[in-house]
Amino acid sequence: MDEKSYYSRLLIALLMVLCFGVIVLQYVCPTSDCQLLHLVSLSSRLGSRAPGDRMNGAGAGDPYSSEDGALVRFVPRFNFTTKDLNRAVDFNIKGDDVIVFLHIQKTGGTTFGRHLVRNIQLERPCECHAGQKKCTCYRPGKRDTWLFSRFSTGWSCGLHADWTELTNCVPSFMGNRESQERRRTPSRNYYYITILRDPVWRYLSEWRHVQRGATWKASKHMCDSRLPTVSELPSCYTGDDWSGCSLEEFMVCPYNLANNRQTRMLADLSLVGCYNLSIMNESQRWAVLLESAKRNLRNMAFFGLTEYQRKTQYLFEHTFRLSFITPFTQLNGTRAASVEVEPETQRRIRKLNQWDVELYEYARDLFLQRFQYARQTERREARQRRLRERRKLRAKVKPWWGVTGKAVFKPTTEPPMTEQPPSFLEEKQADAGQTLESETEGQVEDNWLEEDDSETILDYLENVEQWR
Repeated sequence: MDEKSYYSRLLIALLMVLCFGVIVLQYVCPTSDCQLLHLVSLSSRLGSRAPGDRMNGAGAGDPYSSEDGALVRFVPRFNFTTKDLNRAVDFNIKGDDVIVFLHIQKTGGTTFGRHLVRNIQLERPCECHAGQKKCTCYRPGKRDTWLFSRFSTGWSCGLHADWTELTNCVPSFMGNRESQERRRTPSRNYYYITILRDPVWRYLSEWRHVQRGATWKASKHMCDSRLPTVSELPSCYTGDDWSGCSLEEFMVCPYNLANNRQTRMLADLSLVGCYNLSIMNESQRWAVLLESAKRNLRNMAFFGLTEYQRKTQYLFEHTFRLSFITPFTQLNGTRAASVEVEPETQRRIRKLNQWDVELYEYARDLFLQRFQYARQTERREARQRRLRERRKLRAKVKPWWGVTGKAVFKPTTEPPMTEQPPSFLEEKQADAGQTLESETEGQVEDNWLEEDDSETILDYLENVEQWR
C-alpha cells in the first residue's frame, strides 16, 4: 500500500511539473514563434528544411536530399564563374516575360514539354482539352501567353526550330501577337531553356524513330533569312521516308542531321555561313559551332539532362521559382535502351558524334555544379533563417530570465608565453586579428546567458512544445 501511494504521489508531482512548464511557456512565448523555432530545430536535426520551404506532400521533408548523395564521387572538370552557376532569374509571369523551350529531337523533350503545360502550380493553370495537343497558357488577368513551346504555341517558328531560328523568330512572332499599345512597352525578357541527352542513346533513339517512318521534312532550317539549298542540305533517302533503314545505313549517310544534332541546334549557325560547307573546313567549322553551343548553353536560363530527371526538376524550380505538382520520374526503359549494340558500334557512334560527346560532357559538368551551388545556397539560407529564429526566441527569454542583455566579457589568464620563432608569432597575431571581430560578436550575442544554461533553456522550451 505504501509503495502504491509513493508512485501516486510521484505521478502527481510529475503532472504538476508539466502543468507548470506549460504555464511558463505560455507566459514566455504566447505566440506561434516558439512552435516555429521548435520545427526549425527539429528539421535541422533531421536534415530537412524549415517550414515555408519546398515540401513534398504533408511535411515529408526535403524531397531532393537523396540527390545530394549521388554527387559524392563527382569531380568538376571545368571552372565556371558564379554568374554561370547562379541561374535564379526573376521570372515575371504576370508581366511580359516568356519561357522559350528549344526542343531537340529524342531528348525527352516531349515529356518535359507536357510537364510545362500540365504539371506546374500556377495561379492560372494552362487550359488543356482532351484530343488537343496544344494548351492555352495565359498569364493571370491577361490573354497573353508566357510560354513558347510545342504544346502552347505549336511549331510557330518551324518544326524543332534550333537556336538560330528561335532567336530570330520568337521576338517577331510575339510582337505580332501584341496589341499596338503593348508594342510601345519596353522589350520583354526571353528565357531560353532546353533538354540534352547522352549522345549515343539519343542517336540510337533517333534512328529507331526514323526507322518507323519519321522524317521531320517540315523543318525549315532557316538561317540568315533564307532556307538552305538542296545542294547545301541533301537528303539521305529518295522516297517519302527512310522507314526500315538499318543502323549501318543510318550511320554511313554523310548528310545525316542526326550526327552532332545537339551541338548544331544549340549553336549560332550564322558564324559558319549556315549550311554552306565551302566557307571553312569541317574541323574548323565544328570547333566554332561547339564553342558557340557551349556559350549559348551557359547563357540559357535553364537546361536539363534526360539522365537526371529529379535534378532537372529541382533546377527548374530553383531557377524560375515555380513548383511542379508531381515529381519527375526516371524512366530508363526507352526503345533505344532495348537495342543491343555491339561495343564497336557504340564506339563508331561516339566518333560520329564527337562534338556532341564533348558538348554533353561540358553540359553535364555545368549541370551538376549548378545543382551543387543551388543546394549549398539553399542550406546557407536555411541556417540563416534558423539563426534569426533563435535570436527571436532569445530576445523573448531575456526579460523572463532576468538578464539585461549587456555583453559580459570574462577575463582569461594566459599561460606564460615561451620563446617562439618570429614567423610563428606573426602567424598567431594575424590569426588573432582575423578572429577578434567574430569572437567579440559571439560574446555580445551569447554571453547574456551562460552557454550551457542557454542550451538547457532552449531544449526545455522545445520539449515543452512537444508535450503540448
